[in-house]
Amino acid sequence: MQSNSATDQDLVRLYLEGKESAFEILLSRHKDRIYTQVYMLVRDEELANDIFQETFVKVIRTLKQGRYNEEGKFLPWVLRIAHNLSIDHFRRSKKMPFVRETDEYDPFGAIPRDEKNVEETWIEEVINQDVRKLVDELPEEQKEVVLMRHYGGMSFKEIAERSNVSINTSLGRMRYALINMRKMIEKHDIKLTK
Repeated sequence: MQSNSATDQDLVRLYLEGKESAFEILLSRHKDRIYTQVYMLVRDEELANDIFQETFVKVIRTLKQGRYNEEGKFLPWVLRIAHNLSIDHFRRSKKMPFVRETDEYDPFGAIPRDEKNVEETWIEEVINQDVRKLVDELPEEQKEVVLMRHYGGMSFKEIAERSNVSINTSLGRMRYALINMRKMIEKHDIKLTK
């Protein structure tokens, strides 16, 4: 099989049919892009290698369990897994801080700080970007309510007046927006916690 002629979708199908070489082609086709993304997030070669390997273990497990359904979107799906695993690393390291050079527990790392460090700021920015992408996917009426409520700080009464609808309609649109966003979060396995 020529790696240039088969689509990612074809290669996934072939791999699921038992052709291990199809996965090797997928891996060689996308490894540089995925590794680069992970490295740009964690800025540590050894850690990037670990997360890269963990990403493909999760990819293989998900494929073999028959839970992959992102037809034609293999690379974005794998990049999302790598992204989530990178964020998971920062969350774990925040809970149990270690001195990097010695791998010993750092008791000073447990002292609460008022200011955010670079990692916390980055995670918050990523979460905000992810939420904004979810909002952009909503139907227009739901998106409008979310933007006015959460980004504009408006009350539901103000939203109703601005939109020329009842307060109950505004509340209903917000409710459906939240339901739709939860579905998208589950579908794309997005992590929105620090």
